[in-house]
Amino acid sequence: MNKKVKLAFIISSLLFVISPSASAQTQTLLPKGDEEGAVITTENGSTVINTTTLAEEVEGYAGPVPLKIFIKKDKIEKIEALKNLETPKYLALIKRDLLNKWNGLTVKKAATQEVDVITGATYTSEAVIENVRRGLDYYTKKGKK
Repeated sequence: MNKKVKLAFIISSLLFVISPSASAQTQTLLPKGDEEGAVITTENGSTVINTTTLAEEVEGYAGPVPLKIFIKKDKIEKIEALKNLETPKYLALIKRDLLNKWNGLTVKKAATQEVDVITGATYTSEAVIENVRRGLDYYTKKGKK
């Protein structure tokens, strides 16, 4: 094992050990029979859908664009982009002009919301829209309480 790989392994191991106590407000719930492997968590009273495994084959311009969709009282609170390989300039446009389009909508309304893509970031926009659609569909079928 070379030095860089060893260092990366040590750092990731330390982060794993540290993170459970650092995120005491987060609880992971894995529904029984969850064949898609999607993760539903709760954070500060919100249900959070993580689309990393739910839409892993949905790609933007530079690869997958996973999201965290925060839902409280059956309304979208916010949507955050998770780590991805998109160009920072275009991802900033997506964050500024697209991710907030669903905020405040009920899950039912958000699932059918027509949203325009961002000019210059079409592939990434389409991937984000599909991630939201899949996340909300998953929430409606398996995560809604």
